[in-house]
Amino acid sequence: MLKLTGLCFDSSGFSWKLVSDAKGVYQRSYRIQMGFPGFEDLLWDSGEQKSEQSCYIPYGGTELPSCGAFRWRVSVTDNKGGSSGWSEPQAYITGPAPGEFGACFITPDKPEDAAISKGKLLRRSFDVSGNVSQAILYSTALGLYEPFINGSRAGDALLTPGWTEYRSRLLYQAWDVTELIREGENALGAMLGAGWYKGDLAGWTGQRNVYGEKTALLMRLDIRYSDGERQTITTDGEWRYSDGPVLFSELYHGEIYDARLEQPGWNEPGFDDGAWLRPEFLDYPVENLRPQDGPLVKRREVLPVKEVIITPKGETVLDFGQNMTGWVRFSVKGKAGGKVVLRHAEVLDSEGNFYTGNMRGAKNEITYILGSEEAVFEPHFTFQGFRYVMVAECPGQVNPEDYSAVVIHSDMSPSGSFECSNDMLNRLHSNILWGLKGNFVDIPTDCPQRDERLGWTGDAQIFARTSTYLMDTRAFWRKWLRDLRKAQFENGGVPFVVPDVLTGKFPEGDIIANAESVAGWGDAAVICPWAVWLAYGDKAALSESYDSMKAWVEYIHGRADRGLLWNNDYQLGDWVALDAKEGSYFGATATDLVATAYYAKCAEILAKSANLLEKEGDAVFYAKLREEIGEAYAAEFFTKNGRLASPTQTAHILSLAFGLTPPEYKERTIKGLLAMLKDNDGHLTTGFLGTPYFCQVLADSGHLDEAYALLLKEDYPSWLYQITKGATTIWEHWDGIKPDGSMWSPNMNSFNHYAYGSIGEFLYRIIGGLDTDGESAGYKKIIIEPRPGGGLTWAKASVETPYGRLAVHWRLEGPVFRLEVKIPPNTAARVIMPDGSEYKALSGNGEYLCRV
Repeated sequence: MLKLTGLCFDSSGFSWKLVSDAKGVYQRSYRIQMGFPGFEDLLWDSGEQKSEQSCYIPYGGTELPSCGAFRWRVSVTDNKGGSSGWSEPQAYITGPAPGEFGACFITPDKPEDAAISKGKLLRRSFDVSGNVSQAILYSTALGLYEPFINGSRAGDALLTPGWTEYRSRLLYQAWDVTELIREGENALGAMLGAGWYKGDLAGWTGQRNVYGEKTALLMRLDIRYSDGERQTITTDGEWRYSDGPVLFSELYHGEIYDARLEQPGWNEPGFDDGAWLRPEFLDYPVENLRPQDGPLVKRREVLPVKEVIITPKGETVLDFGQNMTGWVRFSVKGKAGGKVVLRHAEVLDSEGNFYTGNMRGAKNEITYILGSEEAVFEPHFTFQGFRYVMVAECPGQVNPEDYSAVVIHSDMSPSGSFECSNDMLNRLHSNILWGLKGNFVDIPTDCPQRDERLGWTGDAQIFARTSTYLMDTRAFWRKWLRDLRKAQFENGGVPFVVPDVLTGKFPEGDIIANAESVAGWGDAAVICPWAVWLAYGDKAALSESYDSMKAWVEYIHGRADRGLLWNNDYQLGDWVALDAKEGSYFGATATDLVATAYYAKCAEILAKSANLLEKEGDAVFYAKLREEIGEAYAAEFFTKNGRLASPTQTAHILSLAFGLTPPEYKERTIKGLLAMLKDNDGHLTTGFLGTPYFCQVLADSGHLDEAYALLLKEDYPSWLYQITKGATTIWEHWDGIKPDGSMWSPNMNSFNHYAYGSIGEFLYRIIGGLDTDGESAGYKKIIIEPRPGGGLTWAKASVETPYGRLAVHWRLEGPVFRLEVKIPPNTAARVIMPDGSEYKALSGNGEYLCRV
């Protein structure tokens, strides 16, 4: 029986997945309808289309009216004679056209509030008369906001409207609030907080009010009556505001909430707001408003206390057993005026005491002041990165059942799974996944705990491909890349962080204060869109990024020596590599080698992208440029005898990984890398830019044993060393906690830093063997090539592709290698066994055997 799942319609088009128990199932045809509820009034009917395409089919009807609520559905037939029938109707809401929001921003803030991060309450009443068929609330804020109708939250999203390049792009959210509207008097309300817009940012730079000194609210409520009449309520002069119980709330520093200042019923009808004040209007370019285009941040998990610890200093500490991002929900009983004070940390020090040195300027403290005898509380406009929580103050005894950790991150569905016979590798996979969860909070941050939490482009490009195995990150990257394009400089350069709050703001003497754009970081403009293309096959998204990708390559082309060697700009190189000089963050690999290698990589990706997008002139030009860069690289960085001028692991890795090693020098380059690995007792000395490719290069060079040996090292430095020190996420430094129990400098020592988690790609592609054919991308044509080693006796891996679940399970049974596969409908796979034998596999379940 043919069924459909995973139905989606967004800016890339319509998509769905086929579900069938039959083997070798392909889609034969589809038909899409878009219209109003009931489908009696259609805006588009595709008719039956003979096609296998089930992803990213463009809408072909008349332009959808603004502020409308629509339904769409699809029916599919397959090559086995099956028919899905019509799918369940899918809702789709359009918002106001750009520049036509029809509402004004209103602000409760005065000029003297610029230095204050106090929460505010806003409300207004309105009447409804008649049978409401639909009500949609469109809302956003300068700052953070929580929307309410008649006392109930509209939606369950957190930290809205998220963080974008606010000066040019501000997202609004759409909520279906039909069920919350009642006959007669109604009330709209909102809580406002400082957030990224007004609060402290990039703490070490001393910035505040980066985007503005006043928070503001924008709302538009569209009500449709069953008789066809419409009513619109907006943020206008009818609103009122008041201070609320949130006395202080900052993303880095936490929140102070005084429940004695609560005003019961403030967001409900009938509330007396006569003493409230009238907000002022605030100018903001409404043409910058865009509908929500990425996953919203939501509560995703709740974890209990694993242990209550009394430290040697006598501190009462709750251990949740997992480093995470979110906050603590707690229940409390006591007298009005009593306090609960919580402080957050990632680790305990070598003596077992609470450690917050690595938080730098971030206070990460929650203070709740009771207003009644009993309450349950969660903070509103802050989040923390933590595993341990010190209960610095509370009424009565600490009962662990009163506390739970709320895990928050962008609302992405799980995609991958990995499990094998080595428990340490299973823990590593878990740590990588938790690193993603902790740092994919609306944007890809470097870390979630200290006074930074910025969208560093280097970390993003390093981890992008791994992220696509772990969760469905397509929409997440789409949103962030749109901000990258907005932040990109006119000359094509790319800032260090997106949203960009650092350009021109580095303190004097900062090690990157004089840099504009650097290799490995700016390359996110090219590498991230390409990673998304490989995983999802979304050509519309690739096309959307193309001009930005080209601008970045042209930026380098215009600055490089003869347009070929990028050797004349300040670079970060192989950041925090272990072969750096004592006290330095800069690895030993020549920075011009690193920069030129990444330049070549981006030129190659751009040429492939141009070819895919049928930009023939560009495809030819950038393919030729890549060839010329490769020739210049070989002449500059290889001696006539084939020795690399920069004798480091990273120089050899990048030369091999990016195809920059001349064929006649490849064997020597591989031997050189193996020799350096041996000289370091099988350990890596690489940093941010060399590490992601190390194991892959070894495996692809015919040295799978060495790749596994490197992966499975448990002593410092290694991925598994961190686990022996109790890590539950990936660290910023290989020795965040040193073998003797001391710690890296608190100036830069995050214990939740996803970048080195890029090894996750190796777990899926090499151990699991799951990959997509680069020519088709998105797993339409699948490659399954598991490469067993490292003493593993079995492994399971799966990934949710745009066509459905792809899964493998292999195991060694004496001399026999047994492989079971599950291939999603509407795809085909090429299965490559460890003995080199190959098979063509259709969708469905299959089993393959070989001797090893």
